[in-house]
Amino acid sequence: MAQGQSSWRHALVVLIAVAVGTPAAARADEHAPEHPHWSYSGATGPEHWQDVSPEAALCHLGKHQSPIDIRATTKASLPAIEFRYAPAPLRVVDNGHTIMVSYAAGSSIVVGGQTYELQQFHFHKPSEERVHGHAFPLVIHLVHKNAQGELAVVAVLLKAGAQSAALASIWKNLPATKDVENSPAGVSVNAADLLPAQRGYYTFTGSLTTPPCSENVTWYVLKTPVEVSAAQVKLFGTHYAHNARPVQPLNDRVVRETAD
Repeated sequence: MAQGQSSWRHALVVLIAVAVGTPAAARADEHAPEHPHWSYSGATGPEHWQDVSPEAALCHLGKHQSPIDIRATTKASLPAIEFRYAPAPLRVVDNGHTIMVSYAAGSSIVVGGQTYELQQFHFHKPSEERVHGHAFPLVIHLVHKNAQGELAVVAVLLKAGAQSAALASIWKNLPATKDVENSPAGVSVNAADLLPAQRGYYTFTGSLTTPPCSENVTWYVLKTPVEVSAAQVKLFGTHYAHNARPVQPLNDRVVRETAD
């Protein structure tokens, strides 16, 4: 009898675990292509993101949402972004919404004495940010976090031109299956190679550009775009023809701009 009760209780625990899901399972399922919670079009597109979860209500109700169309700006004396990027082993995944490269600890930016560690970078087609109404073929979002858990995102706009050697290595190692990370032996990536030589920027407060659209994210959009070839844009397009959230109202925000 005791053994039967033990087996019954074990089965119940398993059923509850399956129904509720462990945190790890939830994270894995979040981008599972067979169970999309959100997308960039149709019934699960941006106009419906607030229905993804209670936390995603900000996607509809937030007043400091991203991306934006950068038009009116205020020139200001702003600190330079100090990029402290180092090479790291390439870890690339197609997570069901974009191509993302996870970054090893040890690379960061410093802005105004505040240090943010690079977590990952990913791509959007076309650029989510617009500058005077103009969208670029691609944009890279480099996502950073400080010791307090606050986020800073550096956006690198990509324009049509010559092939990017930095992207060529990543594109060459794109995984064939969604949600399966590819970590090819002996292949590294250096986020510094993705940056333009001139690093003046626009900055504003904003949000994540995907659900749950959390706010209080500091954005740094580099003013100088980097070249990318038409073939490289086309290759990304075979994975994601369009994965950009529409621009959001500026509301009461001020976009500041470096003098350079």
